Amino acid sequence: MARRFVTLDVFTEQRLAGNPLAVVLDAEGLDTAAMQAIAQEFNLSETVFVMPPTEARHRASLRIFTPGRELPFAGHPTVGTAVLLALQDPSRGDARAFGLEERIGIVPCVVETLADGSGGRARFRLPILPEYLGPGPEPALLAPLLGLKPADIGTGRHAPSRHGVGPSFTCVPVGSVTALDAARPAQAPDPNDGLYLYTPDPEGTGQSWRVRMFAPNFGVTEDPATGSAASAFAGVLMQFEALGDGTHDVAIRQGEAMGRPSEIALQLTIEAGALRSVEIGGAAVIVADGTLHV
Repeated sequence: MARRFVTLDVFTEQRLAGNPLAVVLDAEGLDTAAMQAIAQEFNLSETVFVMPPTEARHRASLRIFTPGRELPFAGHPTVGTAVLLALQDPSRGDARAFGLEERIGIVPCVVETLADGSGGRARFRLPILPEYLGPGPEPALLAPLLGLKPADIGTGRHAPSRHGVGPSFTCVPVGSVTALDAARPAQAPDPNDGLYLYTPDPEGTGQSWRVRMFAPNFGVTEDPATGSAASAFAGVLMQFEALGDGTHDVAIRQGEAMGRPSEIALQLTIEAGALRSVEIGGAAVIVADGTLHV
């Protein structure tokens, strides 16, 4: 059966930057094994399969796969697929709002598309808030894995910690961009986690961070942009940063070490000292489309 697919670059406005994504349209009839095999064939950090929603008021139902496993939720697939679906809507205006059904729940999205049909920007709100999963491993354990020194681990009040939002991450602060760039990809000590390294961005203002993410156990040696990890990072900021009530905009840069720079917009809303909502936003641009014969 012929099935259309589209590839996009996500968390960037430039083609051949950001995080590549494959979206398989009209995925009805594919079983889990077939979807996993197709994701392995694309060999991108994630591949999305689009199916009709279970409820008519939603835009679509999504399943998301890395080359190694299915994910309940992921950020760059949500942004890229939301932009693509908005572009396909013949009645689209300057902005569209709809829900996407993912294994984690209903993900509300707002999309603005470009008039030439080449891409757009999407923002989504997490259906669940980040969960604190406990302290991370000691620097003496993490540093050898990453090819760093124990003194490179830590920045300000930050210490290694574990947070999840569907996918889980061991979050590791490092003391400088130099140490971040020098780190070698590694698997987190907990095999279920991605390994998320972060440091303050000296070129940014306010809450600006440079990050890298490694997940070899999921078939992703290094990811150019990781929306789910950025979502979990909201929990890190709540734990270690002195954030007051209100809305906080956080700029995250990722992918520089891979030559695929990405920009992720993270927004936290805090009320009475508690995290009330988390939103992730970014751009996506279409790169190519084609046909799968499966």
